[in-house]
Amino acid sequence: MPQPGQALLRLREHLHQTRLLGSINSALYYDQNTVMPAAGADWRGQQLALLATQLHERQSSQVYADLVEAAEEEINGQAPASTVRNLRLLRQELERQRCLDPKLVERIARAQSRGNAVWQEARRRNSFEVFAPALEELLQLRREQAAQLADTEPAGRSPWEILAQPFEPDVSKARLAELFAPLAEGIPPLLERVCSLSPGEGFAPEASGVAEATAIPEPLQETLCAELLESWGYDPTRCQRSRSAHPFSSTLGPADFRITTRVVPGQPFSAFLATAHEWGHSLYEQGLPRGDDHYFPWPLGEATSMGVHESQSLFWECRVARSQAFASRWHPRFTRAMGGDPWGGSHHFWRGLNPMRPGLIRVEADELTYGLHIVLRFELELALVEQGLPVAELPELWNRRMGELLGIRPQRDAEGCLQDIHWAEGLFGYFPSYALGHLISAQLAETMERQLGPIETLVGSAEELRLQRWLAQTVWPLGRSVNGEELVSQVTGEPLSATPFLTYLSDKVDRLLEGA
Repeated sequence: MPQPGQALLRLREHLHQTRLLGSINSALYYDQNTVMPAAGADWRGQQLALLATQLHERQSSQVYADLVEAAEEEINGQAPASTVRNLRLLRQELERQRCLDPKLVERIARAQSRGNAVWQEARRRNSFEVFAPALEELLQLRREQAAQLADTEPAGRSPWEILAQPFEPDVSKARLAELFAPLAEGIPPLLERVCSLSPGEGFAPEASGVAEATAIPEPLQETLCAELLESWGYDPTRCQRSRSAHPFSSTLGPADFRITTRVVPGQPFSAFLATAHEWGHSLYEQGLPRGDDHYFPWPLGEATSMGVHESQSLFWECRVARSQAFASRWHPRFTRAMGGDPWGGSHHFWRGLNPMRPGLIRVEADELTYGLHIVLRFELELALVEQGLPVAELPELWNRRMGELLGIRPQRDAEGCLQDIHWAEGLFGYFPSYALGHLISAQLAETMERQLGPIETLVGSAEELRLQRWLAQTVWPLGRSVNGEELVSQVTGEPLSATPFLTYLSDKVDRLLEGA
């Protein structure tokens, strides 16, 4: 008979090996999106498909099922709550994996790699027709996946809701509609206020005499991004920053954290703000409860949800890097580097960081209009996955809804439905997490300020590390012990609501318009 605890130890070793395979998959993905030559896409697809098959086998095999069952029997209800929670999450994921056909898992992995490569080519050629067949294939495969998983889900959960569970556990379309409705009601009046300054454009930099796109040379942008990371605790022995077509953050190992950014012509602050955003993701990853001698094998060491993940990146991008206090501190750095002050003072520099006008590109969108970008994608995902929208009609519907929601229409596919990588990888159900991230960030920030004082004051005193410590003590350790909404309730004492975010937006608009 094994000694007490041996079943858990054997399970832990199995999970450790699974995590090693998963980290190899992440390393290949990072390489694919940063330095891999385009001609390597087919071979990379085969590599990723092989790994996906092996991972699925490890997570669905009878050997693994026996390990989980033995561990459940070993604790027999007599274990710390964390162990019980870990085993419950492992059991849930095991049942999901065992419902999936291994051949479907392999087909999805190949389609994702192929979709990524075709999407990049379609963007370069500004041609949705190039991408459409790959999108059609991914939609069909994900529908098959949702159908296979249906037996493991609560009754009544729709295909889109099933696909969204890995990103936002327990999410429902009804709850999202409840949370997003106040945004649809509260944001347009704020947008009308800022648009009244410069009809048809909103609060653009030129409205205050600043050039539309004050050119910051690319090498200087790189230097400023590096200075930002250094001031926020970037450790080059554990972290690395590269370029990619779409900014992202990736964790490759227990001491290997990667982020990517991009320089966008005509968007002088894009790389700087993307760096702040992706570093927020990485800080969260570095702060999750993974402090043991294995590569975070247990579910509790994973992110609570992608909405919480996004709340952390948005906190550092929006509440810190776009704040007035931060602009006052960093304005001298930018002007020294530029050899002059094209913004005409720190207040206009702050306005440059917060243009507050409708734009075509989601990742460049301001806080005011960002939620409407997510509403658009949420609607179209539902139409594609559940409502039979033909793929060929996506560009026109995208452009029409952009006009209705934001008053602007893309002239090129690359600025419309080809701008995001998510659908190229079949990540249907992810987009609402971005809007949830704004809501969660605002509500957590209210609690933070009650305990620490105004964020603007702390940022003005260069005390960002105090903010980081609060998050490290209050938010990051929770991991998968709760879902996103439970985390908000536990930390703030209130259910998740759009009110704190709308209050924050209203206050910010008031301050941006002062003296306009």
